Amino acid sequence: MEAANTDLSDGSAGGKNTESTAAGGAETPSGPPTLGMILLAVEELWPESLAEEWDEVGLVAGHPSAPVSRILFAVDPTLEVIEEAVEWGAGLLITHHPLLLKGVTSVAATTAKGRAVHRLIESGTGLLTVHTNGDSAVGGVSDVLADALGLQNVAPLTQAAAGLPEEGIGRVGDLEEVLTLGDFAARVFGILPAVAGGVRVSGDRDGLVRRVAVCGGAGDSLFGEVRASNADVYLTADLRHHPASEAREAAVNDRPYLIDVSHFASEWLWLPAAAEALGNVLTDQGHDVQIRVSTTNSDPWDFILTPGGD
Repeated sequence: MEAANTDLSDGSAGGKNTESTAAGGAETPSGPPTLGMILLAVEELWPESLAEEWDEVGLVAGHPSAPVSRILFAVDPTLEVIEEAVEWGAGLLITHHPLLLKGVTSVAATTAKGRAVHRLIESGTGLLTVHTNGDSAVGGVSDVLADALGLQNVAPLTQAAAGLPEEGIGRVGDLEEVLTLGDFAARVFGILPAVAGGVRVSGDRDGLVRRVAVCGGAGDSLFGEVRASNADVYLTADLRHHPASEAREAAVNDRPYLIDVSHFASEWLWLPAAAEALGNVLTDQGHDVQIRVSTTNSDPWDFILTPGGD
């Protein structure tokens, strides 16, 4: 699979192999923190109380007393990502998606998930999941997406039950200036990592948009909130045929238009911001930690065939 464009060396979204040393601003670093200390920092940024009831977040593997000098951020805890973490010497892998979302009765190495658990434990690599708590928190997945698109006056599509007014799933805001749907879709395409699926758009290419709703990851459960927000266009991932078709049938004045993107790509944008945020917290505490964003493209699709044309 071709690697996603994940290079952040120029400070912008896209590229590969970025690394930051959290100790840069500390005068007397106390050395690498323990995994338990990092868990406290993560809880400060992305409280587990913000996770949806169905979700499984938190520590999956690792001993709280283990020292951690390197942390790798990734979207998915795939075997390829785990190998990347092990080869780099990461003491902790932080992924957005859970490895064990559903209950299991065995972690034998005869299955992919079992092999993942064995590799993590045998290599001494911890695994931490920051999923819907990372979606909902201030500076979370949809906040980063909204910021990358230049949205203003941003608010949650649905407020978190146990959070601040500005926390919750999805975001809605306004562009600084009106764009055509085609130009806005081009902006979306330009900020996301390159993946096989590209960007799919439903609506009039010349239609005008200003109010934008976004939800990183799968967001077809939020159509009611999107309509209530009076958004001109809704950007999310994994739009299935029937929910998308019904949303278009229920559209008022052809709105909201729909933009469907890669699940992986929509959430990858959060990783550099999350890595920087955690690095800042650990720096303030005087810890010496290296933090890197994975270069592995875990989007499941390799290529796509299209009819071609404009």
